[in-house]
Formats: sequence, structure tokens, C-alpha cells
Amino acid sequence: MELLLDTVNLNLVRKYMGVISLAGVTSNPSIVKKESPINFYEHMRELRQIIGKERTFHVQVVGETTEAMIDDAHMILEKIDDQVYIKIPTNMQGLAAIKRLESEGIHVTATAIYSEFQGYLAIAAGADYLAPYYNRMVNMNVDSDLVIKHLAAQIQRDQSNTKILAASFHTVQQINSSFIMGAQAVTMGPELLETALSSPAISAAVAGFKTDWEQLYEANTLDV
Repeated sequence: MELLLDTVNLNLVRKYMGVISLAGVTSNPSIVKKESPINFYEHMRELRQIIGKERTFHVQVVGETTEAMIDDAHMILEKIDDQVYIKIPTNMQGLAAIKRLESEGIHVTATAIYSEFQGYLAIAAGADYLAPYYNRMVNMNVDSDLVIKHLAAQIQRDQSNTKILAASFHTVQQINSSFIMGAQAVTMGPELLETALSSPAISAAVAGFKTDWEQLYEANTLDV
């Protein structure tokens, strides 16, 4: 199970590295925009230094043609580092780019997946990760759970090394469902993680334990 953060906020990444077993960080232009103004490559190099080479770092191209995507990929690898996972949209141009980049030994995350068929094609193209957009599929009346389940089954049939990196979540339950259906990884916004770990029920339980301890030992620490 891999847990990734969908943010390029340096302070939040540092914070949650100390909270969860962080497997990596994902980004896209919309996420970068939230932190603007920043020097893009300088910021990304700093983020890479924070998370280290042992965690995956996923950065998205912006080109719309196959050649533009490949050029973007090479620029990202040159200006950040050569182990970045290049996020490529899973359309016709993107699939061609995925095949070529994989033939060069470059790590690729196939993104913007809304259907099983897109995922099947990305698996066949050799993508390292598939990023199905869970909540966006829900909003399109697509059964996200079934899509992930079928993609996981196809990966198993092919004995492929591709992993499912589910993305675009609105609730913690959607994350849970993704893992149940066979996703090996998820990427979530820090606000969703914060919500999950700040439940009133958790706070009430902690407060209750503290009250019971103090009534027993008239102390607020274990040093009694």
C-alpha cells in the first residue's frame, strides 16, 4: 500500500512526512497554481530534496502533441532529476508518448483515466502507474470501483508491473474503496488527510481516556 500526497506545498509535505509513511508526491499544473507565484523548477528541486530519492515524485507535462509531451518530459528530467515519474494524459497523443518514453527507460504515470479501456491501453503501453480519477468518474456516473477492480484484474492476468495510483478523491471512503478494489497506491490532498485524522469521534475518545486516567491517578501523565 502506497500513500502519496497531491500537493507541492513544502511545509505540508514536511509535516505529513512525520505523520504517515509517505511513499511519494504527485503534482499537476492546477496544484502548482495554488502555490503561485513560484519558480517552478527551483521549487520542484527543493521538494525533491525534501522527499528524497527513495520516494516517487510525479510531475505532469503540459504539451498537447506527442512531440511536445516528450520534450516536456525531457525538460522535467533535466531540470529536476532523472528519476521523476512523468505524468502523461491517457489520450491518443499521450499513449504514443508513453510508449516512446518507456522505450527510453523513463518512468511514466498514465493520468486522466476515466475508463477501463484507457487503463488497458496504458498497461499495454508499459506505464508504471495508472491514475484513474475516482471522484470525477463518480460525477460522470461511471462505477469507479468496477473500473479499478477490472484494471487490477488485467494487471494480474498480464503479470504486469504496472500499479494503480488512484486519484481525485472527495471522501475517505472513496480511498478505502480504491484499496479494496485492488489499487496499490492512492494520492490524496492534505485537506482530506487532515479531515480523516481530525474526526470529532477520535477527539472524544482521546478526551475520555484522559479523563478516566486523571480520575484514577489524579495525574495527567503516565509518570505516577
